[in-house]
Amino acid sequence: MKAYILLSTKPGTSLEVVKRLKEKVKETVTADAIFGRYDAIVVLEAQALEEINQVVYRIIEKDPNVIRTETSIVLSPM
Repeated sequence: MKAYILLSTKPGTSLEVVKRLKEKVKETVTADAIFGRYDAIVVLEAQALEEINQVVYRIIEKDPNVIRTETSIVLSPM
């Protein structure tokens, strides 16, 4: 299962948040700071939706520099 997580972070912290996620979350495929409506995008892959749920709610949203997240689950891999 694959998910794209769009993050809004506190000003000036997106690079720090991305670095932390790359180092500490094994489900992270890629994480990048970006320009636009959101400050970062993270791609997660896990065996089950519950694993993605745990990462989003217990790790990403608990980060003090993360203001908001929006998760998009991939329907089916090609």
